[in-house]
Amino acid sequence: MTTGRELGKTRLPLWAAGFVMLTCFAILGLSGWREWETRNTELRNAEIDVANLAHSLVQHADDTFELVDTILVGLVHRLELDGTGPDTIAKLQTYLPTRKSSDRIRGIFVYDATGRWLAATEHVDFSKLNNSDREYFQRHRDSPDRGTLIGRPVKSRAGGQWIITASRRINHPDGSFAGVALLTIDVGYFVKFYERFDFGPNGSASLLNNDGIMLARSRDESGAFVGRDLSNAPLFREWKSRPAAAVYYFKSPLDSIQRLSYYQRSSRYPLMVLASKSQDDVLAPWRRAAAVRVTVVLGLVLLIAVIGFYLVRQLSQRQRMAHALAATEAHFRLLAEQSSDMVTRIGLDNRLLYASPSCVRIIGWSPDELLGTSAVAGIHAEDMERVEQAIAALKNGEAEEARFVYRQLHREKGEIWAEAAMHVTRASDSGEIDGVVAVVRDMTEQKDLQDKLTSLATTDGLTGLANRREFDERLDDEWARARRDGTQLSLLLIDVDHFKKFNDHYGHLAGDGCLRALGRILSAHAKRPADLAARYGGEEFAVLLPNTGADGCAEIGEAVRGALRDLAMLHGQNPPSRLVTVSVGAATGLPSQTATDCSALVAAADRALYAAKDSGRDRLVMSGQVVPWPAKSA
Repeated sequence: MTTGRELGKTRLPLWAAGFVMLTCFAILGLSGWREWETRNTELRNAEIDVANLAHSLVQHADDTFELVDTILVGLVHRLELDGTGPDTIAKLQTYLPTRKSSDRIRGIFVYDATGRWLAATEHVDFSKLNNSDREYFQRHRDSPDRGTLIGRPVKSRAGGQWIITASRRINHPDGSFAGVALLTIDVGYFVKFYERFDFGPNGSASLLNNDGIMLARSRDESGAFVGRDLSNAPLFREWKSRPAAAVYYFKSPLDSIQRLSYYQRSSRYPLMVLASKSQDDVLAPWRRAAAVRVTVVLGLVLLIAVIGFYLVRQLSQRQRMAHALAATEAHFRLLAEQSSDMVTRIGLDNRLLYASPSCVRIIGWSPDELLGTSAVAGIHAEDMERVEQAIAALKNGEAEEARFVYRQLHREKGEIWAEAAMHVTRASDSGEIDGVVAVVRDMTEQKDLQDKLTSLATTDGLTGLANRREFDERLDDEWARARRDGTQLSLLLIDVDHFKKFNDHYGHLAGDGCLRALGRILSAHAKRPADLAARYGGEEFAVLLPNTGADGCAEIGEAVRGALRDLAMLHGQNPPSRLVTVSVGAATGLPSQTATDCSALVAAADRALYAAKDSGRDRLVMSGQVVPWPAKSA
């Protein structure tokens, strides 16, 4: 039963770890909150900056268009009083350049009711110029409205640059349409004015009308953005529900930059100004400073965590050691006694110090009978040296663990196959090796299964002969052995004559029976332990004859051919004998001390086999010599 004192000792490291974690999280949380507040402060300061800029820019726009409006009102009033006769136009042509007293005014123009130029500040030929196609002209012609119209930006016909138009209708005394007075402002004027202000590397100032048409934009000397229709932007889609001036965060549809801006509508004209800064530009100084501060905080938290971890580990280390020492023996016995494998502990003198109850099932002796006996007792003599060497290496410190399979004597079953996994044990006080722990399991069934699988992997399933894989491996081995010993190596390649026709005529079952019969003949004639009969592929077979000369090779080949004819298996598609026959190619080689490739032997036998087929089949060819089998009478 756990006492309160023991429970308190257990909880102490947990409380310490919790305190360290809480401290670290508190520091991180406060640091994150502080950085977030600093970020918001930077954004608020930037909002104030762009708001002040927007106030200045909208005041400038109002002053500019107020001047334009004043000039237009005076010009229209004079034309309506004096008319548009030649004398009046001549005086007006002299008068207009004097009204262009400011760089805000690009040009002043007067058109009659047909759109023909009457007067202008520009010194150009008026005779062929007509502005009746302009939108502002058509609106004044079709509407009696006498107010000043600020139109969309257009390209000047006089100079070719982008201009903003402001125009008023001129009436005859009877109120009918008499023409249009037009005043233009160069878009470049606003662009130059906006350059006086610092919007940051990616900031901008824009002048738009209330329909969302871009009139002018900073950093746009080429006029690439002039005339753009931004009426589908969220700012204009929600225009009616928005105040006249406010902070506005958006992603620009012109350059896809996330912007912090302030927009303000003019109270006198259908215009608005949008002053914006790139949000990344605004936050860049904060990000650099925050990166330094966060690095310092993370370093501090890491230092606290490391120190706390070390202290918590020191607090809990003694408790773990005490519990571990107390539980080690109990756990070992519990695991060992419940394990289906036999667990033993071997002393430095190779005597068994402990044996688990499973030893009765594994080797047939009880733990009491095994204690004090030699750990290698009952091991097969052929495996003894290998096992003793492995145990000695563990005890000498040359290895920490070892695993091997060996043959072990069983009390009732005789000899079994066993697998042992060994690991060294060390004294808790000195750390010196004081023995070996071995876990032993019965591997007899697995060993039998492994042998069967090995046999299946190297045996042809139909004939029981070696398969092609086994043949190739044995050929390499025998070639190397013949090269090393200076002995001859012979090879027979055997092919059933017209076997496809046999299969087609008698069926595949009969074909399989034919191949099995030939396999039995080959097994009977490959008598020596080193001889190997194999199914080379399909109806082709091979016989490998180590330490055999050409005469012996031919003798065995003829014996196989004769034994097959003696079976007298009918083969109506194989004239003239009408029996199952084989063609045999034979080759004998004496590997030189420099030769490393056995393919020459196979190639020679293969050429001999094709020679046998080309010579009429049912014969043996060796080294270019055809050895026919005497024909027998039917």
